[in-house]
Amino acid sequence: MRVFLMATAAAFMTVGAPAAMAETPPAAAAAKAKYNSSETEIGVMLDDPAAKAIIEKHIPGMTTDEQIDMARGMTLKAVQQYSPDDVTDAQLAAIDADLAALK
Repeated sequence: MRVFLMATAAAFMTVGAPAAMAETPPAAAAAKAKYNSSETEIGVMLDDPAAKAIIEKHIPGMTTDEQIDMARGMTLKAVQQYSPDDVTDAQLAAIDADLAALK
């Protein structure tokens, strides 16, 4: 997991913020109450204990990695492009299903 986060951070610093990180207007953010792997920043989910537990359930070790703070502004989907073996489509689908069940 550490290698994947380091690669993600390095790519993020080199390339800049991916399009998925474009700032969302507050009104649009308020309209979307649910989290998802393609639009919600990792940091937002890490700040919610229930969402954090879901991430940890499907990608063990990600939320406790010492370098996770470097990925807080990215989405899980954005991280996937840098580490497709560690963050798979199946994991993202399972995460999204569990996140959809949150209130």
